[in-house]
Amino acid sequence: MSRYTDYQFNPFLRDAIEELGFTSPTPIQKEMIPLILKGTSAIGQAHTGTGKSHSFLIPIVQRIDTKQDDVQAVITAPTRELAIQLFDELKKLTEKSEIRTSLLIGGTDKKRSADKLKSNPHLVVGTPGRIRDMAENGALSVHTARILVIDEADLAFDMGFIEDIDQFASKMPGDLEMYVFSATIPEKLKPFLAKYMDSPVHIQLGTKKPLTENMHYSLVPVRGMDRRKKLVQVIGAVNPYLAIIFTNTKQNADELAGYLAAQGIKTGKLHGDLNARERTRMMKQIRDLEYQFIVATDLAARGIDIPGVSHVINYELPEDLEFYIHRVGRTARAGLKGTAITLFDPSEDDAIVKIEKMGVPFVHEDVKNGEWVQLKERHSRKNRPKEQDDIDKKAAAMIKKPAKVKPGYKKKRAQEVERFKKRERRLNKKK
Repeated sequence: MSRYTDYQFNPFLRDAIEELGFTSPTPIQKEMIPLILKGTSAIGQAHTGTGKSHSFLIPIVQRIDTKQDDVQAVITAPTRELAIQLFDELKKLTEKSEIRTSLLIGGTDKKRSADKLKSNPHLVVGTPGRIRDMAENGALSVHTARILVIDEADLAFDMGFIEDIDQFASKMPGDLEMYVFSATIPEKLKPFLAKYMDSPVHIQLGTKKPLTENMHYSLVPVRGMDRRKKLVQVIGAVNPYLAIIFTNTKQNADELAGYLAAQGIKTGKLHGDLNARERTRMMKQIRDLEYQFIVATDLAARGIDIPGVSHVINYELPEDLEFYIHRVGRTARAGLKGTAITLFDPSEDDAIVKIEKMGVPFVHEDVKNGEWVQLKERHSRKNRPKEQDDIDKKAAAMIKKPAKVKPGYKKKRAQEVERFKKRERRLNKKK
């Protein structure tokens, strides 16, 4: 189908799609909508921003039978924010229908969640833990639901929610239809999928989305400087509409946000330790543009819709380098331009090379006196002059791996090697 008007949708759904301004389905929607309308279990892989959510919301809404007074579909999302976003989009599709919907998320009163279910919703959206709680106490009758959607499945796996999903999925009908949406399919997730999905159709789209489109990738060396001070330099040289600064842990996010605040930089923060009320308030403040900078963990890289992000700053490289792509995907959306700035020191060069192999065209830059200056490109080993190779060999011979290694020894040794090489280069220049 090339246009939404080609589908035989219910009148209320056609009107809702028109009001949303949708005319033609995106590639993932073209593939998934017919499969879900037919009831064919499937796995969908596509980037954020490709219309993934509506590829399952629209056909599921079409299939709901309001004459049946029971739960017909359950949709899970790994975080409250993602669940709320899905539910908001669902409400837009169903507001002129008789379809009853319910949102079940953690961080809210369980009794209130149970009370919501007394009306027997046709369609439930929620986080895995809360859905499991409601299923186990008998408030949610999952045994009638023939459709289960797991959105951001790899993130659900990373966060330890697959066991929760397994608990309530096992109570669903034997002919359960499952639709799994995930940026990646980790090996450890496959046994769970095999348990519930018999030869599912696997749709893989947009895995090679052009990374260069409307995006500038800046690689900024820290060079032994305090990373926080380098970040302040970078912040002083940009004027973002909205910038997300990524750290790897909640503790680092808290500490960095506190440090920036002490430097007079008003900074929001977004991570999993904020309670429901704090996160709701923070998201409202972000959308009201009370902050120009937000310090966040990778939770914010996966699907949380923060409009207007002009800059992404990788204060730390992600431990799983795949998350680099998710992070920078927060900007340069909907045809707008974006900038991704990555701080790095020499000990992280291997990780930078791996990111470059993903197709990221880094520009080696630095901030000097508040201005951006372009640096010489990092040289590959093959193209380095003989003098550089000699220095490397000498450094390797002089600074050996310790007999007893301690945590972090690789980073410390790499820093020692880099200091040694700098001294050797300076000595060679004086000769």
